[in-house]
Amino acid sequence: MRGERRITVSRDAEIPFYNNVDFCIGTGRMGLALTQEYQEQLRLVQEQIGFRHIRGHGLFCDDMAIYQEYEEGGVRKAEYNYTYLDRVMDFYRSVGLRPFLELGFMPGKLARGAQTIFYWKGNTTPPRDYSAWCGMVQCTLRHLMDRYGADEVVTWPVEVWNEPNLCGFWEHADMQEYFRLFHETFHAVKAVDDRFCVGGPAVCGGTDEVWIRAFMEYCSENGLAVDFVTRHHYTIEQPVCDGRYDYVKLMKPEDGFDNLKTTRDIVDSFEPYRNLPVHITEFNTSYTPRSAIHDTNLNAAFIAHQLSRLGDGNASYSYWTFGDVFEEAGVPFTPFHGGFGLVADGCIPKPTFWTFVFYKKLQESGGTCVYRDDTMLVLRGPDGGYLGVGWNPVESGPGEEKGVTLSLPVEAGTYSLLTETVDEETCNPLKVWHDLGEPANPSDGQTKLLRQAAQPFVQTDRVECAAAGARIGLLLKRNAVVCFEFRKCGGQSDRGYDYGRAVGGGDGE
Repeated sequence: MRGERRITVSRDAEIPFYNNVDFCIGTGRMGLALTQEYQEQLRLVQEQIGFRHIRGHGLFCDDMAIYQEYEEGGVRKAEYNYTYLDRVMDFYRSVGLRPFLELGFMPGKLARGAQTIFYWKGNTTPPRDYSAWCGMVQCTLRHLMDRYGADEVVTWPVEVWNEPNLCGFWEHADMQEYFRLFHETFHAVKAVDDRFCVGGPAVCGGTDEVWIRAFMEYCSENGLAVDFVTRHHYTIEQPVCDGRYDYVKLMKPEDGFDNLKTTRDIVDSFEPYRNLPVHITEFNTSYTPRSAIHDTNLNAAFIAHQLSRLGDGNASYSYWTFGDVFEEAGVPFTPFHGGFGLVADGCIPKPTFWTFVFYKKLQESGGTCVYRDDTMLVLRGPDGGYLGVGWNPVESGPGEEKGVTLSLPVEAGTYSLLTETVDEETCNPLKVWHDLGEPANPSDGQTKLLRQAAQPFVQTDRVECAAAGARIGLLLKRNAVVCFEFRKCGGQSDRGYDYGRAVGGGDGE
């Protein structure tokens, strides 16, 4: 069954659309950046998309080896080792990334307790000595400033901790203890250089409204000129676990957007903080690293809708994560294990990868939004051409194909139409992997085939337009994301070249 829609674009339309798709991307813990597969995946992401910042856990975890202690004269003293930190930061900078610094978790030698989280045992307890914690933060920032330049490093946002409203990430989810951590860390960072922008509380859903309001009240009562507010955004109901996999049902998108607006409204209700930037430092469909949905075309189509609206009231939104070198639940057994990443192991782009590529094209076009609804975005470029993205998420059942006819106001002339399609038939490496027998460790040949199956389907056409404008048709199949570009053809053919004669053979007679 196929639904038909007709959309008429107005020549003078100008619709608000805030596309900050490339501001930040999430990553597995920082220590993983020392591995080859991690670096290969991130290079691919940067070549095709090009994010500006990267945020992840584990800056101060023991595998980064920053915090050390020794004893001298019966006194325990701190010292710092930046060997791994420098390697990681040098690599990030080599691929065009600046960190969005998340300060956490607690070094074991500095921790008050023994509680840890994840396979890699990040300590999630407060410091036994706040002055020692602040000293470590300050020395680390000063080291980075010495190495990369103060004017550069002060542009790196600083976020204090991660999801303290969950007892797994912060012992007992102790709100007052977190506020103390934030307060002391805030002043410690500003003492290094008051140009640093510092924010929090990096909460996830569930108790987000309570924590955001209490955080703003604390900052207001204590005169903290916090620079931004952070939160996370996931859009599923409670997962159902089967073996090593989680299966999820998506929330209604509007419920998630309403929840985000609540954060915006709470922040703006405090006059000193009105219009303070809100950064979504993690978002995805599911919040577990083994959710089968992450590898699917449904994920790509659902995220396309999210990207069309996440800029409404939020300064940025960081997809969690760029790649599947990620070990919160342990080392994955297969390349398609439901990981968060845009890229599967073997450097295989997942369908959602292309959703980000398409939105980056919109951003780089410098165009003005002339149409936006819950299934389509259209921009008018500076050259008078048009480009846009359409999507058709279908969570269950066969779904309905959507045919869209766009009426575009253009001058008479010859135009080129380019479409790139990602759907379950044209760009679905998960299905190919399944059809190959779901190999846990694909051969080189199988991996090459999976990469080939992970590319959009490209179509082109030439369209002759009368003065009345142009009509173009797009087909959005089940869980499709389609990017189109419609531009005037420029220049003349080479002397003597005739395409019709070339493809027709002979002299065309």
